[in-house]
Amino acid sequence: MKLIHNSGKDRVIDLIRPHFKSCNQLGCVTPSFSLYAFAEMREELSVIDQVQLILPSAENLRDYLGDEGDRSARNCLQTRWLANQCAKWISEKVELRRALGPVPQGTVVIRKPDATPEQVVLGSFAFSTSGLGLTPGNPLSLIQASESPSEAAILSQWFDMQWLSLNRDGNSISVSDDNDRDAMIAALKSIGEHRDPSTVYSLILHSLFRDSEGEMDEERIVKSATGIRNTVVWKKLFKFQRDGVVGAIDKLNRFGGCIIADSVGLGKTFEALAIIKYHELRNDRVLVLAPKRLRDNWTLYQTNDKRNILAADRFNYDVLNHTDLSRDRGSSGDIDLSHINWGNYDLVVIDESH
Repeated sequence: MKLIHNSGKDRVIDLIRPHFKSCNQLGCVTPSFSLYAFAEMREELSVIDQVQLILPSAENLRDYLGDEGDRSARNCLQTRWLANQCAKWISEKVELRRALGPVPQGTVVIRKPDATPEQVVLGSFAFSTSGLGLTPGNPLSLIQASESPSEAAILSQWFDMQWLSLNRDGNSISVSDDNDRDAMIAALKSIGEHRDPSTVYSLILHSLFRDSEGEMDEERIVKSATGIRNTVVWKKLFKFQRDGVVGAIDKLNRFGGCIIADSVGLGKTFEALAIIKYHELRNDRVLVLAPKRLRDNWTLYQTNDKRNILAADRFNYDVLNHTDLSRDRGSSGDIDLSHINWGNYDLVVIDESH
């Protein structure tokens, strides 16, 4: 027996890949099954004559999508295609059984066409990219491999016992029928289905806001000690606008940026002014960038003008045009662009940001 470190050139995939030959047979027990591990071994798996696969009793669709180390693979946007390819492979090659409970470790048994064991690997790994050594895994994993035909024959007996056991107590195997395999194929095909844009959008929103419990914690996000609730602009906001302001402040705190994308006429300017006032009350310095034709929409709220319904809030932000970003001299309003300290702003508000 030899130990596999599962890194560098001493990886599980490097050990088993040479044995994936035409007419050979594969037995595999795995705690999880990743589409991205299948992608790496797809060509080799296609030549295997017969596959016996043992999976845990319960899975969900996310089990097939790997872990954090597979993010770059997911970003390639081939998951749908891979899922359909995997479903086709299982329907043509795989005999599947389910354990009655979780599977604590992985085992791979590769046999010659006459069923003689050729190579066995077992230990703390799964049929995943980290289990195969393609992405970093747990350095404490203990993985062993056979070094001779006699060792492979002895170790393969454990897999044969599990495969043949039916409904015994403990970690035994369930009765094998087509239901287990059909269920996995159906799950993979559901991943491979075309999704309309509205469904994808809804899932994105659910993922972003599922932990918010339906409401933002306004007091936690908007500190009342700033006095924002006593300002004119805050009192003029409708409830839905206040919700937008709270959400925007929350995203600014968490992500460092936010887009307010309400429809025309819903008061995006007033929402932005409330956010500006909140930051001004915290002694933050604010810059507003606006198209030149809309500059007066923002400078109005800084002036002692009868039309300024927010005069009591005494706004003190700077206003520049979008085009001022490409200038290093001259004046924009009362601001000398040759001396402006661009790095001194804590909040930048971009009107018509699209």
